[in-house]
Amino acid sequence: MTQLDRRPADDRQATPLPNDLNARELARWSWRQLTSMRTALVLLLLLALAAIPGSVIPQEDIDSLAVTQWRENHPNLAPIWDRLDLFSVYGSVWFSAIYILLMISLVGCILPRLFVYARALRAKPPKAPRNLSRLPEHASYETDEDPDDVLARAARTLRKRRYRVVRLDGGDSVDAERGHLREAGNLVFHLAVIVVLVGVAVGSLFGYKGGVIMFVGKDYGFSNNLTQYDDFAPGSLFDPTVMEPFSFSIDSFDVNWITDRENPRFGMARKFVSHLDYTTEPGAKTQEYDLKVNHPLSVGGTEVFLIGHGYAPVITIRDGDGNIAQSGPQVFLPTNAQTFESFGVVKAADAKPTQIGLEGTFYPTFSLGKDADGNLSMPASAFGNAIDPLVSLFAYTGDVGLDDGTSSSVYVLDKTKAKQVMKADGQPFRMDLRPGETVKLPDGLGTVTFDGLQRWNKIQISRTPGKLVALTGVVVALLGLLGSLFVRPRRLWVRARRRDDGTTLVEVARLDRSSGGDPETGRDELDAIVAALRQDREAAP
Repeated sequence: MTQLDRRPADDRQATPLPNDLNARELARWSWRQLTSMRTALVLLLLLALAAIPGSVIPQEDIDSLAVTQWRENHPNLAPIWDRLDLFSVYGSVWFSAIYILLMISLVGCILPRLFVYARALRAKPPKAPRNLSRLPEHASYETDEDPDDVLARAARTLRKRRYRVVRLDGGDSVDAERGHLREAGNLVFHLAVIVVLVGVAVGSLFGYKGGVIMFVGKDYGFSNNLTQYDDFAPGSLFDPTVMEPFSFSIDSFDVNWITDRENPRFGMARKFVSHLDYTTEPGAKTQEYDLKVNHPLSVGGTEVFLIGHGYAPVITIRDGDGNIAQSGPQVFLPTNAQTFESFGVVKAADAKPTQIGLEGTFYPTFSLGKDADGNLSMPASAFGNAIDPLVSLFAYTGDVGLDDGTSSSVYVLDKTKAKQVMKADGQPFRMDLRPGETVKLPDGLGTVTFDGLQRWNKIQISRTPGKLVALTGVVVALLGLLGSLFVRPRRLWVRARRRDDGTTLVEVARLDRSSGGDPETGRDELDAIVAALRQDREAAP
């Protein structure tokens, strides 16, 4: 005897267990489970939960610099995060699996409901119940009018109120219903969700997103080709030939600072504007554009965003022979978004007799605060504007990760094979430089000069071909949701019968099919229809 036979008769008539089914039945059972609305809701919840790591953990295709810093700060967790694809959540296998299963589940849910809804549209309203007075919303009145005249007038009245009306020949009632758009709104909402998912998928497959840090000034420029990007994340089906051949440079960068009236060394930034000079293709006329946050420059199907900015101290390193080993602006990455206190490194590969590496912090407005006891605290930046800039650096010599490629980022100083420069008393040698100042390194290693400051902008360039499809889906989904929330499906019947005393009894009943129907609103509609029937009769000649 099988396991199915040992179950009671009531259980054998219920849904069988998966292990009691053959391959075909198991496939059908699995399909029904996958395409149930319950599964679709669970998958939608899983998709939302799966997106949380992408919001909390820095992503390679959004901010590779933040990923690099995160790896440096969490060396033990980084390999685990890599194996779980948490630095590229939206391109991971497990996220794609949830995404695809949700698509299949929604399609499997909606298609059968479309056929059911099509049959419901063609179906006639149900016949009037035998006893209308048992319905929660009903009314009646007597008249000496002929029942056929009453029913004909009722049909006209209900059609004016946008009811779908049916009166059977020889019948004593008018059957009417309205509110089919509620289910239509529900279906439109779910179809629009599929459209949004398709639009996002198209953008992920055929689009790309990249970033570049650019110095402010006409001497620095960008051309839209793969070699110009600092980080680049293409879709799986990305075609490089679709990249628009535009180019641009940052002519100037303006920041509107809000300062404290009592102390102008404190405040915050309010507005950022990058003034771009760009051309849409080689040889085209140069145009100007003010690039602001959330106001991207659009060139064809590509958009250019301003997503960040910071300071680049101009530092010159001379080696022990007096030769310039490194000179130019060095990007320092903000560690404090309010004060723009920043961290950065400088590498001099050509220094003789040994390589030199610098690592430290830049303070736009240097300040030594005080703790609760009035003692001076650690140095910090009091303000994001460069009122009193200072760069504090530690020096390293030896292999700083330039010869063997052990350092994959220009923003990280590999100190595994390097030696820190120390003072005569055995303490680390630290340089605190303001613009124009020069410090000599110990042991005749050379000098370090802080020449001045430049600004940099972090520019994001993206092409998302499915964004209009996704946007359309969102708008349609909102319209469908409004329809499913505010349209109330209801049925109404009017019955007129001649009684033995020669009078006509007119009964009107209403049934609200939505669980959220307001009884007072339903009663008001019923009373209005009864009043309209009586008024139309009194107005008739």
